[in-house]
Amino acid sequence: MTIAAIREGIATNLRTISGLRVFEEIPDQVSPPAAIVQLNNVEYHQAFAGGLNIFRFTVRVIVGRAAERQAQRNLDLYAEPSGDSSVRSAIESNRTLSGACQDLIVESMPNIGSITVNENDYLAGEWTVTCYA
Repeated sequence: MTIAAIREGIATNLRTISGLRVFEEIPDQVSPPAAIVQLNNVEYHQAFAGGLNIFRFTVRVIVGRAAERQAQRNLDLYAEPSGDSSVRSAIESNRTLSGACQDLIVESMPNIGSITVNENDYLAGEWTVTCYA
């Protein structure tokens, strides 16, 4: 169970969403819709003898230019709790990430708003994914 394997597993699950470009590292250029999987924090020694570590990842989905109406509609589809475009549903479709972790859960979507990438403003949402390994 490595951080790289967990990140790759989350990315693999996200690739089940049709049309969504998925990156395991921060890309130099962004072409929406795009998802970026980033490690946010690690909590060690959560069980006796270091038997459990908790890894929190942020999945940022950039949907389009901030001024585009369609960008908001697209973000709404990704934010749904279920469905073909649901980020939560895709990530939780294989909760052990084929053995990369013991379990995971999409905790929340705490941030929605504009981000600037290469001097362009985009609408994006962020999901918090907690992995137990």
